[in-house]
Amino acid sequence: MRILMFTNTYAPLVGGVSNSVQRFVQAYRQAGHQVLVVAPRFGASPHREPGTIRVPAIQHFNGSDFALAVPIPGLLRHDIERFEPDVIHSHHPFLLGETALRFAETWKLPIVFTHHTLYEQYTHYVPGDSPRMKRFAIQLATGYARLCDAVIAPSQSIADLLLARGVDTPLEVIPTGVDFEYWRSGDPTAARRALGIDEQCFLVGHVGRLAPEKNLGFLANAVGGFLVAHPQAHFVVTGDGPARAEMQAILAARGVSERAHFTGPLAGQALIDLYHALDVFAFASHTETQGMVLTEAMAAGVPVVAVDAPGAREVVHDREDGRLIPRDDLAEFAAGLAWVAELSEAQREQVCASALETARSFCIERCAGRALELYQRLIAEASPPAARDTSGWNVVRRRLEAEWKLLVNVGRAARSALQGSSIAPDETGT
Repeated sequence: MRILMFTNTYAPLVGGVSNSVQRFVQAYRQAGHQVLVVAPRFGASPHREPGTIRVPAIQHFNGSDFALAVPIPGLLRHDIERFEPDVIHSHHPFLLGETALRFAETWKLPIVFTHHTLYEQYTHYVPGDSPRMKRFAIQLATGYARLCDAVIAPSQSIADLLLARGVDTPLEVIPTGVDFEYWRSGDPTAARRALGIDEQCFLVGHVGRLAPEKNLGFLANAVGGFLVAHPQAHFVVTGDGPARAEMQAILAARGVSERAHFTGPLAGQALIDLYHALDVFAFASHTETQGMVLTEAMAAGVPVVAVDAPGAREVVHDREDGRLIPRDDLAEFAAGLAWVAELSEAQREQVCASALETARSFCIERCAGRALELYQRLIAEASPPAARDTSGWNVVRRRLEAEWKLLVNVGRAARSALQGSSIAPDETGT
């Protein structure tokens, strides 16, 4: 197959969507398929990237790490026509996602949309954030999903949410898989030595982008309380972002700064070693659509303590491979960490073995295979290339139809945001 992907975030940016796209692209190529990725140009993007088209982008949009793509379809048309895609996969409902839909409609190609993100939880990155903006984000993504041929939800929680919001497009639950073997071998001693932490100390860890939407204030408070009660415990945070200062301030107020270690972003073997150095992985985000870092930690044999929320609840099995805390309760979360710390050696071996089994069930080969099966079904159901009318007028007509559908979707989302209402089940914009 020839798979065309559109994403607003991609390497070298580190983040959930970027990492997900990269994993699937690598798995597809290893399985013998051709993949062309259309993504924004970042400051550190390589000059030559086989299989990748970079589009102009505004760097560090609104003070964030993101680049705001400026889609110019005319610049892409030649390369995409030469690639001759069989299927299009969009990873966002706006910017390059709109470009993806235009190409799919114009050339009568099946289009898949992965609903990676709870967009209403990220509107603080947009000037003029408000409840209306959140409603607009929800309705825009919902309407976009209904314009596609299939939607991938990374977890059952997100699939249920999309159904409740009125998405009637065929839905598949396909999480981003973990490269199980990649995370299996690490050197915990090297990681602890780099941090200056004794091998006997109990080490709590967190890996991720340190952003306001990740509930990191709660996490720092909960782990800080655990550190106060366990003088031999340490906390290591890997990643960076605007919430770092808040976390450091909270831990300082708790009086545990000397046992809190902020490494900044890590990659490659250094990150693998860090995972293997942990005794438990702590996670409190409510905005995830899937638990990617959780499966990475589990692939290293690390139990997880997480708040029961989308993404985490599909991964963590309470008292089997970690603890799933019902709500944002500081004492309960700290108690979950203590539960792991107080396991006997035999109990810990069992919990770590369960973590490995959970990670193995999310292996990337299995998840990519399910996505490829979806592509193949859609291609089989679509019009064969020989039957597609590519005459000039029909191409223009379909392009205008695509623009109209996108315009109607934006209009309906704006109206719903202003009125505080939802999209009715039959309002597809078609």
